[in-house]
Amino acid sequence: MKPAVVLLSGGLDSATCVALARSQGFDCYCLSFDYGQRHSAELDAARRVAAALGAVEHRVINFGLAQFGGSALTDTSIAVPTGGVQPGIPVTYVPARNTIMLSLALAWAEVLGSRDIFVGVNAVDYSGYPDCRPEYIAAFEKMANLATKAGVEGVKLSIHAPLIDLSKAQIIQTGTALGVDYGLTVSCYQADADGRACGECDSCRLRAEGFAAAGVADPTHYAA
Repeated sequence: MKPAVVLLSGGLDSATCVALARSQGFDCYCLSFDYGQRHSAELDAARRVAAALGAVEHRVINFGLAQFGGSALTDTSIAVPTGGVQPGIPVTYVPARNTIMLSLALAWAEVLGSRDIFVGVNAVDYSGYPDCRPEYIAAFEKMANLATKAGVEGVKLSIHAPLIDLSKAQIIQTGTALGVDYGLTVSCYQADADGRACGECDSCRLRAEGFAAAGVADPTHYAA
């Protein structure tokens, strides 16, 4: 089986991405990040998901974006919005997060001799993040092939974003068919120490709507 680096946040989308990569014949090397987010519950979830889905290896990298702030996910003085998903780029957008994560995944892929990186970004049911768009993924892939030893020597590196055109319901249906236990995942922006979701933030709302639309029982653990 071919090695692939898979970004794993511990949430619904990234768990589905691991299952998809595995179903396509890849050995999954999962990479998670402690970037100064509000809680560590999602990293605990990532460890559970990596083990459940048979990852060959799972690493957690720390790069501390909280020292810059600028996002409700990395600066506790900025409130996480709970009034419903609004148009535009929300305050939960973390500047440069996906670019840094993909760059670190690229470094590990080169060392592993992997030509494939999987990321669970989605451009349909998402909160308006600019680094979740197809054109961003295409631009990063082009850069990766210009900036690496492997790319220069003619080994094409591919950034796979298999969920990018799927609705949240379609993602859940796909993962369910592949045996993903979504009860292991944490998607909430402000989950408590036990991983229980608030049920009010954008991520919780999109997740709940997805399960309802998919006709799948919602296994999310809510705080209230």
